[in-house]
Amino acid sequence: MRSVVALAVGVLTLAVAPGAMADSYFEVEHARANARAGGPVSERDAELLDRYGALSGTPDWRARAPAPYGYRSDAPPRKVYKKSKRRD
Repeated sequence: MRSVVALAVGVLTLAVAPGAMADSYFEVEHARANARAGGPVSERDAELLDRYGALSGTPDWRARAPAPYGYRSDAPPRKVYKKSKRRD
């Protein structure tokens, strides 16, 4: 009987406890992809890139990070290319 009560208390504790927010692999890769594309890098992306690092060949993402994170905010804007019309 004691084991059943202990098991029930354990299950209820796990069911009621809030889940911890963890960094996911996809969130880190999304931040790296934004940095490779030339921005924009959000505060969360800057935090993830600081923690896990960016891949080699990535432009300097610190220049594109928001000013509250501690980096300069006068970075050049992201390049936008016009779609070319196909000629058949």
